[in-house]
Order: sequence, then C-alpha cells, then structure tokens
Amino acid sequence: MGKFAKKMKKKYNETNKKSIVVYLILRLLVVISMIFQVLMGNFENVFMCVLSLLLFTIPTIISEKFKIGLPSLLEAIIYIFIFSTTILGEINNFYGVIPFWDTMLHTINGFLCAGIGFSLVDLLNQNSKQINLSPIYVVVVAFCFSMTIGILWEFYEFTADYVFRTDMQKDRIIQNISTVELNPYGKNIPIKINNIEKTQIYSKDGKITTIENGYLDIGIIDTMKDLFVNFIGAVVFSVIGYLYVKNREKYKFAANFIPVKNNY
Repeated sequence: MGKFAKKMKKKYNETNKKSIVVYLILRLLVVISMIFQVLMGNFENVFMCVLSLLLFTIPTIISEKFKIGLPSLLEAIIYIFIFSTTILGEINNFYGVIPFWDTMLHTINGFLCAGIGFSLVDLLNQNSKQINLSPIYVVVVAFCFSMTIGILWEFYEFTADYVFRTDMQKDRIIQNISTVELNPYGKNIPIKINNIEKTQIYSKDGKITTIENGYLDIGIIDTMKDLFVNFIGAVVFSVIGYLYVKNREKYKFAANFIPVKNNY
C-alpha cells in the first residue's frame, strides 16, 4: 500500500469524529420531530422518523461490517441527505414548498452513489496484484453503479405509487400533450393538443374533479427529470474520479467523497 493511501486512512480515522457531531444533532432533531408527530397523531410521519433513525445507522454498519472507513465529509453529507429526504422533504413538505428541492437531492444522490461505486472498484484495483484496471474502466463502473441505483429508486417510487396509492412520482400540471391514444383511426400518429386550459375528470360516483390551467401528468416527467439529474451528478463525480485515479496527490480533495479500506 502506498504512502498516500496510508496517509488518507490516518486522516479519515482522525476526522471522522467530526461527523459524530452532525449525527448527534440530526438524530436529536429527528427524535424531537417524532415526539411532535406522535402528539399530533400523524403516525405515518412517525414511521418516517423511525425510518430516518434506522437509515442513520447504515454508515456505521457498513464501516464495521466491511471494514470500510468513510471520510468525515462524506459521512456528514449522507446524514444530511437522509434528514433532507425524510424529515424535511416528506414530513415538512420541502418537496412542495421549496422549488427544485427534489432535483437537488437526486443530483446529490447521483454524485454520492458514483463515489460509492467508484470506491468499490478502486479498492479492488489497489489491493489486488492480479487486477490492474484502467481509470476509464473504473469511472465507467462508478457511473453505471450510480445510474443503476437511480433506476432502482424510481422502480421503488413507481411501486409505492401503484400499490399503496402514494405520490412519490410527483404529478404536475402541463398545458400540451401528444398521444396516439386519441388518434381516431388507431394509427401510430400522435394527436397534439396545445394550450390546455382545463381538464375535468368524471368518476363513477358522480364526482367531477376539475384541473385548472392544464392537464395532469402522472409522474413521467418527474421520473425522467430525476434520472437526468442523477446522470449529471454521476458524470460530475466520474470526471473527478478519473482525475483522482490519474493523479491522487494533485486531486486529493476527491478523497473526501471516497471510502477507504480499514485493515484492523
């Protein structure tokens, strides 16, 4: 093992204590939020708080079980990311209140997952005498790993919406549609409807639901947007990862986002 790798491991062991402060503060905020949700009788939100507390344990479990050291900055970002998605996003409706909140989190997710995928291959590459992978191969694997996680998450959102009638794939109002479903002759030629001002939905029970200012898209735009920004985050890290493999000393800032192997 090179001197640089040993130096980075020592740095991780010393600085990871700083992420404990972030962990304790966020954990306290989650507990406080859970108490409020119990008092208000919002037990679905209580479940989200419990889920957050469980997710907070993942970095420690991974570190201890697989002997992997997480950089302090990476670990803190993971904790903040979990808190931002569950407590802020779901319970406090930051997804609806703050524009681009969901977009920001999916971009960060693409970046972080690319870093995790990169570390898996880079650790193997550095600790094996039989394997010597090119930098391009390493970053392509990292990119593909990130995109796979992003796709699996969209599968999860679709399943939750379809089975449990949630709305994780957020709907939105659009004014223009193009569909072959409305072609009167059944041909594969889309019918275009522009400048939609109002849509009305008639239910069997006689209820009429009016959608003002357009037509309700049921999640496809949100899904594709999420995958696109995940792509951007993965590409950004892939470029950084490539530079890091080519010259670890010069681009050592990238090590703040890359787990390392602990031999203890």
